[in-house]
Amino acid sequence: MGKMYEVSNRYNNYKDYTKEFTEVGRSIRRPDGPDKVKGAVRYTDDITLPRMAYGKLLRSKHAHAKILKIDYSKALELDGVLGVITGEDCPIPYGIVPHNANEHALAVGKVRNWGEPVAAVAAITEEIAEKALELIEVEYDVLEALVDPREAVKRDDLRIHEDCPNNISYEGVQVYGDPDKAFEEADYVLEQDYYSSYVNHGFIEPQSAIADFDVATGKLHLYATCQVPHYTHQQLAKVLEMPLNKIRITVPLIGGGFGGKGVASQADFCSALLSRKIGRPVKITYERSEVFATNNGRHPCYMKMKLGFDKTGKITACEFNNLMDGGAYAGWGIVVLFYTASMVHIPYMIPNVKFDGKRIYTNKPTCGAFRGLGGVQPRFAMEQMLDQAAAHFGMDPYEIRMLNAAESGYTAMSKMYVPHTEYKKCLTECVEKSGYKEKHGKLPFGKGIGLSGGYYISGTSYTLYLSYKPHTVATIKVDEENDVTVYCGATDIGQGVDMVMAQMAAETLGVKTEDVTVVPRDTKISTFDLGTFASRLTFATGWAIRQAAEKINAELRPVAAGMLGIRGDEVEVQGGEFYNIYKPNKRVPWRDVVSAYIQTNGPLTKTGQFTPPRRKGIQQGGNIGHSPTFGFSAQIAEVDVDLETGKINVVKITEAGDCGVAINPQSVEGQVHGSIQMGMGQALYEEMKIAPDGTFLNPSLHDYKIPTALDMPEIDANIVDAYDPSAPYGAKESGEGPIQPTIPAIFNAVYDAIGVRFTEMPLTPEKVLNAIKEQKAKGVF
Repeated sequence: MGKMYEVSNRYNNYKDYTKEFTEVGRSIRRPDGPDKVKGAVRYTDDITLPRMAYGKLLRSKHAHAKILKIDYSKALELDGVLGVITGEDCPIPYGIVPHNANEHALAVGKVRNWGEPVAAVAAITEEIAEKALELIEVEYDVLEALVDPREAVKRDDLRIHEDCPNNISYEGVQVYGDPDKAFEEADYVLEQDYYSSYVNHGFIEPQSAIADFDVATGKLHLYATCQVPHYTHQQLAKVLEMPLNKIRITVPLIGGGFGGKGVASQADFCSALLSRKIGRPVKITYERSEVFATNNGRHPCYMKMKLGFDKTGKITACEFNNLMDGGAYAGWGIVVLFYTASMVHIPYMIPNVKFDGKRIYTNKPTCGAFRGLGGVQPRFAMEQMLDQAAAHFGMDPYEIRMLNAAESGYTAMSKMYVPHTEYKKCLTECVEKSGYKEKHGKLPFGKGIGLSGGYYISGTSYTLYLSYKPHTVATIKVDEENDVTVYCGATDIGQGVDMVMAQMAAETLGVKTEDVTVVPRDTKISTFDLGTFASRLTFATGWAIRQAAEKINAELRPVAAGMLGIRGDEVEVQGGEFYNIYKPNKRVPWRDVVSAYIQTNGPLTKTGQFTPPRRKGIQQGGNIGHSPTFGFSAQIAEVDVDLETGKINVVKITEAGDCGVAINPQSVEGQVHGSIQMGMGQALYEEMKIAPDGTFLNPSLHDYKIPTALDMPEIDANIVDAYDPSAPYGAKESGEGPIQPTIPAIFNAVYDAIGVRFTEMPLTPEKVLNAIKEQKAKGVF
């Protein structure tokens, strides 16, 4: 069975069947933590370069309009203005999906959403740049705005993009098994419409970019708040028509991203274009309203879900129709569309599935990638329907989930393969720790408890990146001066991947994590990585780092063996020492072995890489959402509904997650808390409001409500005993799976509290109070 290994705090029950871990499983404090608390770290906007100018973007106040004329002559006459650019300076489109790149750094010919930039100014101060914007005259031909995808899809007479009939950005159909026959034979069929809301990430640090174009060398150095620096590198080369080797991107510390910084921002392009034009560094930092205008937040979805069950309560079929509001541009659209398709399959076993989805263009800020992308919307529907089906069959909601839960080795009809899952353990631990069975259906009126489950991918790739191989590269250098240095382009956006990479490298090399340095992202120095999205980094960097570290060990072991006077296969390394596995007291310090190697052989650097396997025989779009493995989560929410005001107070959330082995348990718990906070926000508070003419009504954190510390419930986060043999160090994702169950758990708890089923987000006090009044009028209570 192997040995138990210990981790700090209360996480002390994980088993690894291959070796005893010493670094993996430690709750190590993040190295950037103290400086963050002291305010000593430097974000992009904190950087000041010599002779730096400041850029500002002129944004459209119309959601849909043709640009007839832009006159910036008066702005150029203003003392202190150094340069102005418009769409004429950036005619080449860009986009995260190469074959549908339809965004521009500045609008070309037409604006398609409120806040789209039409011109950019560089000046010696921000104040002068802002004054210059007021002097730019833009003549528009205002068009009708389409802000509802249900209407936009009917309006072929008014195309937001001329080459997209009926404003359809993407559409796709997938059919697995024979769902029509399964529904005919089902003992119970349940069908329901749902709506998920239009929400933004709310990260604290706005997008910021500093471009420094060197006229003498023709080289560009960009500092940017970017989750995907190597992608941005390629897009900059395309838009600026520069060779890649002339562009360098450095990513300072990022103050949160959650997917919203998973595309190149207009600030990146405009600062670079302005810097090249004026020959000075240019900084552009967004105001909060500009963050909302850029958006890239979660897609609102109008969903119709239909489930069929046999007489035992097993799911026999699912039909999922999804109309997605994509906003003005393509962005991550095709990825998210097909993610919603793949996310209906697991964590349950469904033999017959049909998906019919469309992503529609509207005159609203573009939707994109947001924590748990593609999974939150269908989970919101299915997890409520499972509670409804359980009531029909006279079952407990826990029971129906256990009956349908996928198990290790399961292959879905879509060919999604689950190598390992402890989802049933998650459900059971949640139920036991929360007292769910004793409380469900038995609490006083106004108080309720709700159960939900979810999962997320780990280590996946996307079809749009097929040309990139390998997907992650890690290089490790060991020397006498710095011990261990890890180079990898994986971007830390606050989730702590730098710390995790250091722990994984230390584990295989047999040194302490504190002796490992991870070099921050810089495309001139770091090795290639696709970027931070879809919970891919622990899995992807883990395999690349492990491969590189094992190559290092293969070089050092013979040297250590010679120093110990034993055979190479008798050598092991741990705790900063090489030792004889048969005589553990016979040891030599790791640093001495490194010194001996370098004196004889010179520098020691090795590289590892990872590209996820792709499964064959999958339908169009089906590879989006496939993954080497998956993380799982279950949650139980307890709520107290104020019957006088309709306000919902989330009292407690109990969570149990299968993330395999927790590389850093304390960090995992932080990820769970963050997921619950974001899920709560979408469930109860958050919604971007757009007027019929496309004007943004609440583009500030004063008017766009998010949960604060005072709103947060008691959270009991638990990591279940798990080890995924398909994953590096047995570890998989923990950052996006835990957001999936939060919203439906709260909605199920509200139903348990007042007996009303809600199908639209957010669940505001007004909606709850109106429902209570309607129930009272009907004499229900």
